[in-house]
Amino acid sequence: MSEAYLALVGDFAAETDDLDGVVSTLSSTDWLTPTPAEGWTIRDQISHLAGFDEAGTTAIVAPDDFTADLDRRITEGDDPIAGYTAAGRALPPSEVHDWWRRARAGLVGAATPRDPKMRVPWYGPAMSLMSHLTARTMEAWAHGQDVRDTLGIAPLVSHRLRHVAHIGVGARAFSYATNGVEMPATPIDVVLDAPDGTQWSWGPGDAVDRILGSALDFCLLVTQRRHRDDLSLQITGAEAERWSTIAQAFAGAPGGGGRHRGQFAAEER
Repeated sequence: MSEAYLALVGDFAAETDDLDGVVSTLSSTDWLTPTPAEGWTIRDQISHLAGFDEAGTTAIVAPDDFTADLDRRITEGDDPIAGYTAAGRALPPSEVHDWWRRARAGLVGAATPRDPKMRVPWYGPAMSLMSHLTARTMEAWAHGQDVRDTLGIAPLVSHRLRHVAHIGVGARAFSYATNGVEMPATPIDVVLDAPDGTQWSWGPGDAVDRILGSALDFCLLVTQRRHRDDLSLQITGAEAERWSTIAQAFAGAPGGGGRHRGQFAAEER
């Protein structure tokens, strides 16, 4: 078992623990507050995390069961996002909270003793367990951002943003594909200022097209939690400009850019 993988499992647990600390202070009424994600309350955000963390556990420990359920969903047109949202809305907030706690603890327990290279089936292409846990960490941060925005709490900034940024860069081809655009050959350098004062970088290092700025701003961009015009990123080159308008770290249909221009324009980070 690699130290990097065990650190990733710990980062997922820490990311969800931090969000748990936020929602644990809320009243039942607070859980029903609308978030910036249209049509979703805080309860819906946590239900989403609970459902997919629970599904993640099944995909790891019983992949045939997961695949059979996925086949059923495809045949019946059963959207898992809608399903988990409906399941959460049928429960009082306290039970949604308990559901999420069980689900994420189950995922940590299932993932910890496994080979990080094992293939895990999912709602899109199968991926390595390492990539799966990275994606779950990204989702926890992104949906946690929705909750924090709702409550007027500053974004969570830590070394774990690297996982979010890594998924965002790696999903570049998917961002084009889900928008019906052919992936161009143009390389893009992404150079980010990390929370600890160092830099994180992806790309060949000498690309004409570049995105530079803080890790937080880039993560807000690729999770579509901020409009690109409300961020302080330096974007150079026509292809970097185009990608910045469709960048999407999460699976599914095009997110449409997430938030609208000016929604968080006065924010200081």
